[in-house]
Amino acid sequence: MPGLKPSPLLVGACALVLAFLTAPMAAALWLSFSPTEVLAFPPRGFSLRWYVDFFANERWTLATRNSLVVGACTMLLASALGTAAAIGLHLGQFRGRALILALLTAPMVTPFIVTAASLFFAFSLVGLAGTLAGLVLGHTVVAVPFVVITVLASLSTFDSGLLRAAASLGAPPAMAFRRVLLPRIWPGVAAGAVFAFATSLDEFVITLFLAGPGQFTLPRQMYANVREYMTPTILAAASLLFLASFVFLLLTEALRKR
Repeated sequence: MPGLKPSPLLVGACALVLAFLTAPMAAALWLSFSPTEVLAFPPRGFSLRWYVDFFANERWTLATRNSLVVGACTMLLASALGTAAAIGLHLGQFRGRALILALLTAPMVTPFIVTAASLFFAFSLVGLAGTLAGLVLGHTVVAVPFVVITVLASLSTFDSGLLRAAASLGAPPAMAFRRVLLPRIWPGVAAGAVFAFATSLDEFVITLFLAGPGQFTLPRQMYANVREYMTPTILAAASLLFLASFVFLLLTEALRKR
């Protein structure tokens, strides 16, 4: 209720939960400024050595570039497919809509190892395994549900009569979509695009199955760094991913308020 103040006990409980969730990442962020390879908490000094190593190391920069390219392609493809699917589900009058929605959102609840193995065997049959296109398609499979959900949420407040009015005035479907529908649901589309990009940027299991030697993404490079020779550079990479996720969270919250 407006004007109702939360109790101190509730505020304290929320603060404890927030501290529990953010403490590990805060510790990693602090350790990423350690001046030595031997990690000790708290670190003995302050240095940007590992951030410099991250941006100077060709393996890390190549992995970052691959992640950004795959994330951008995934965002565009998932946004187009997810938006079209959400509009069809919202405006369409046909049986089986609930089943189709369940199938579209199944990758959100299916274990990624199952999805990754299935995609690997399917893509191997058509020559997409180990290719950039196959990696983008694999990421799109798990990113589309986020776009569908966010766009459907925006469509729930959209008056379908506006499209009928536009059609009665002679507007073709493409113009009605561009001039009437899209301006009213764009926050949901934009939020879905952000979620799709963030999902692709953080995806590891599907990348491990589908990526070839030339498609090392940032999470896969972090995994390789742990297996081969772990250096604090991985903490710098993790901190940058954490800050990117935080920015995405603020962006989606701003879009939600619109």
